[in-house]
Amino acid sequence: MPRERQDLYPEEIDAGYSEKILHEIFAKYHVEARRLQKVYSSRVKILVGMEVDWIRPSSAAFISRLISDFHFDLFIGSVHHVHGIPIDYNSDLYEKALSKSGGTNKDLFEDYFDLQYDMLTALKPPIVGHFDLIRLKSNDPNTDFVKTEGLWKKIQRNLAFVEFLALGGHFTMSDDSHGIDQVGSHYREMLQFADGIGITQITYLEHGSPTTDLRFPDITTRTTELSEVEDHALFAPSLVT
Repeated sequence: MPRERQDLYPEEIDAGYSEKILHEIFAKYHVEARRLQKVYSSRVKILVGMEVDWIRPSSAAFISRLISDFHFDLFIGSVHHVHGIPIDYNSDLYEKALSKSGGTNKDLFEDYFDLQYDMLTALKPPIVGHFDLIRLKSNDPNTDFVKTEGLWKKIQRNLAFVEFLALGGHFTMSDDSHGIDQVGSHYREMLQFADGIGITQITYLEHGSPTTDLRFPDITTRTTELSEVEDHALFAPSLVT
């Protein structure tokens, strides 16, 4: 999604991008995605959506305008910044955000999940993106959240809000690809991980009568058994990186 000038990434600044240019690129993406959706409608079911980037409270109005201006089939609610600083871009920026939070991973993790909760309550996204992205650049990415006092309560609060798994939530899959060469990346490992933690069904979206979110009246949710996904030819080891 387009962002305000203060939130441009280094390579976007180097390329001379502005908020206006990002918006124009985004508009072209929407037009092309809808075109491809029609062209290939008889061969593949394509949904057109966007991943929103919650950065600060003012993000609510910015994102709401995008949702109003462009008619999407869905959107994914994500957090990539803490204190206005990207936490998944590189280690230097992660350390900068870490320092602003107080200097410990626990401090930054708590700030991340508080910001995520703000996003969840304000936007109520139909899909939540990479719930624990904050682990990515951490020097201790395998921190046991359950054993971290205070932090686990914030995570439980966020999970309760989206009613995840046993609470009625759903698990879906995404490669988070940023280019053609990344499509399907690590799906085999993801399926093994899902199986290992007891996830038995995968939820996906398609066109149909709405079942969960009336903001998207043409979209419904479906579920399939994890075992069926594992057996699909698309996920054969020789085809998945």
